[in-house]
Amino acid sequence: MAHGFMGKMLWVDLSKKQIKEEVLDEKMGRDFLGGYGLGARILFSRQKAGVDPMGPEAVLGLVTGVLTGTDALGGSRYVMVGKSPRTGGWGDANSGGNVGPYLKFAGYDAVFFTGKSDKPVYLFIDNGKAELKDAARLWGKDSFETQDMLRAEHGKDVEVACIGPSGENLSLIAAVMNNKGRAAGRSGLGAVMGSKKLKAIAIKGNMKIPVADPAKSAEMRKKHIAAMGPRSNFMRDFGTAGLFNMACESDDAPCKNWAGAAVIDYPNYKNLGGDKVLEKRQRGWGCWHCPIACGGIMKPNAAGEFQYSAEAHKPEYETLAMFGSNLLNDNLDSIVKLNDICNRYGLDTISAGACIAFALECYDKGIITKKDTGGLELKWGDPKAIVTMTEMMGKREGFGDIIADGVMMAARKIGKGSEKFAMHIAGEEVPAHDSRGGPHFAIGYAGEPTPARHTQGGEGPLPPGALPEYNRGSMVGRGAPHKVGATLTVAYNATGVCMIVIGDGYGHFDQFVEALATITGWDITKEELMKTGERIENIRQAFNIREGQKTPWKYPDRMLGIPPKQVGPRQGLTVDEKALCAEYYQAMDWDVKTGKPSQKKLQELGLGDVARVLYP
Repeated sequence: MAHGFMGKMLWVDLSKKQIKEEVLDEKMGRDFLGGYGLGARILFSRQKAGVDPMGPEAVLGLVTGVLTGTDALGGSRYVMVGKSPRTGGWGDANSGGNVGPYLKFAGYDAVFFTGKSDKPVYLFIDNGKAELKDAARLWGKDSFETQDMLRAEHGKDVEVACIGPSGENLSLIAAVMNNKGRAAGRSGLGAVMGSKKLKAIAIKGNMKIPVADPAKSAEMRKKHIAAMGPRSNFMRDFGTAGLFNMACESDDAPCKNWAGAAVIDYPNYKNLGGDKVLEKRQRGWGCWHCPIACGGIMKPNAAGEFQYSAEAHKPEYETLAMFGSNLLNDNLDSIVKLNDICNRYGLDTISAGACIAFALECYDKGIITKKDTGGLELKWGDPKAIVTMTEMMGKREGFGDIIADGVMMAARKIGKGSEKFAMHIAGEEVPAHDSRGGPHFAIGYAGEPTPARHTQGGEGPLPPGALPEYNRGSMVGRGAPHKVGATLTVAYNATGVCMIVIGDGYGHFDQFVEALATITGWDITKEELMKTGERIENIRQAFNIREGQKTPWKYPDRMLGIPPKQVGPRQGLTVDEKALCAEYYQAMDWDVKTGKPSQKKLQELGLGDVARVLYP
């Protein structure tokens, strides 16, 4: 098998309670790099078109990348893959922590689940052996309790990916959780896991990952750490929380459900800045072998209005923005509490914050009242009401049940014009970056195979030397450079490295290529890496087309500047996402109106079987 891979995949039939191993084809490993590349290749080939994403025929995967668990900087990631119950198309969700490396240490590059269990189960993997076990005692427990109970039974060196009560209750914004603060949050795949009655995957292993030259690999890591870029110091000190003040001041952060401007409507934004978060941090925390370690564990708050334990993780930028500026909430303790609630229940904080913003605006506009909320008064900036409603959402209680499947589904249930305030793209809530001043986000949100993703393509975070020169202030001429950024980002993600380390650790793009070549032994170039990313991007997009989806996805008017903002740094700005996506699709050789990859392009990328499905 190729270096960097363990060479084996697990297939688990939950209906039949059967487990089998399968050899990972070496060519497939190089062609797709692991991660969602391998996941998309497997699901396109083995899952029928049109299956119910919550049904027994749906395949759910946990997949690592070729660099996961290796000496590559930031090689800590895994990805959940499946058909998204939110969009009806391709779904993936990326997470860090320790689970990805440990799956490989246990002997496997991926595990795929089919069928549905008739009772709660978990999969236990121990150094090449896998067994389904009863999870009745775990069902109903939060993600922290689940991880603690499995470690108590199987040992402290067990790593766990699990769902909380939100996944069990099939909330479409449910995440898959690990390490009590890392989430595979997007695409609703926590609900897919819950639909299969799969509570957790517990992993134990100490096998060595084969690499081309172990001594050279270790030396390379030392060299790359010594040459890390200066931005790594900022991320080590503050993490993504350090971006909050800058995002508010530039009007990149969401404010008042994307209708306001933080510098005007949210004057106390500095209460949530990175320095304030750092004051409440007890210690740093990092994913497996991370040279930056941008996470953190908070000091316990046992006496305040919003109490949380010593296990509460530091909120990241997206959480601060979606529960802070987006809701006009400047109470930091409440946001640490909200982050902890989401981590325990297993909720995507981006979607959860957007759901609360939707509810607040609907209440503000008189579309819903105290009669709908069970007597709870929903006011902008009221931290107590925000925490209460988020807990209701986690439990699917009262009005929390209405918003637990996301803003698109909530608007359908409520009606009364509420859809105007549902900030989503194809069912996925928009993350905390405003495309009105960042047109690359417009392409990523509307044009990529997974909608509303700030981590897909564009301008970064990419190391120096990755992108060609172009006018970043222009709305035209972005298609070809965006293709470079998108395909490289897709390749990065597939390998299992962290985007923060890619952007803030590697001092130059060539270092990443060196890492990939040193560990795998491949004679790889930037051109091959881009083509591989393009291959992955095309098969993810082909999955959507086969499922009857069309892209670019529809965009909410408010986020296009229709009408334009009247105040703030982005006053008067509008975005023509159709023109932006058209340039990108022309560069990708995709149909401008439907997003369908051309037959020629699929053939060129070695995806002849995919071409035959799309062009029968």
